[in-house]
Amino acid sequence: MFKIYTKTGDKGGTSLIGGERVPKSHIRIESYGTVDELNSYIGMVNDMAQNEQIGSWLREIQDRLFTVGSVLATAPDKDIKMKLPDLHDADVTWLEQRIDEMNEVLPEMRSFILPGGNLSSSTCHVARCVCRRAERICVFMQEHQEVIPPLVIQYLNRLSDFLFVLARYLSHINNAPEIPWTARI
Repeated sequence: MFKIYTKTGDKGGTSLIGGERVPKSHIRIESYGTVDELNSYIGMVNDMAQNEQIGSWLREIQDRLFTVGSVLATAPDKDIKMKLPDLHDADVTWLEQRIDEMNEVLPEMRSFILPGGNLSSSTCHVARCVCRRAERICVFMQEHQEVIPPLVIQYLNRLSDFLFVLARYLSHINNAPEIPWTARI
C-alpha cells in the first residue's frame, strides 16, 4: 500500500527530483508550490465555470502546470535518470490561440476593469494573480543564477494573459457586467 506520508520532511527539508535535499524554504520549493496553488485555483475555476469547452482548455493547462512543476522541482545540476515531460513553444502558441478565440467575442476594453462579475470570473482573477506571483518567483530565480528554462517564464506570462481574458470571457458568457475602474480624482 502506498503511504502519502514519508516523515522525511519532518525537520523542514525535502528532496528535489534528482535527490538533492534542500530546506522547504528554498526558492525552488516556493516556485513549484506556487504553481501547485495556481493549479488548484484553476481547478476551482473549472468547477465553477461548468462549461465543456472551458473545462477542456483548463484541463490542458493543468497538465502543462504539472510539467512546469516538475521542471521547477528538478535539481538543476543532477543527471536525472527518469524521463520528465517538457514544455514546447507550441504550448505558448496554444494559449495565444485561445486568447484570440475569446477576444473575438468580447467587447473592446476601454478602461481597466475591477476583478469580479461572478464567482467563476472572480476566481479566475485570483488564479491570474497567483500565476503572476509564480512568474515573479521564476524571474527572481533566473536573476539569482538558478537554472530555469526561459520557456517556463514565457508560458507563465502568457498563461496570466489567458486567465485575464478568460475572466472577462466568463463574465461575458454568464451575462455578468464588467465593472470599469474609475479613478477618483
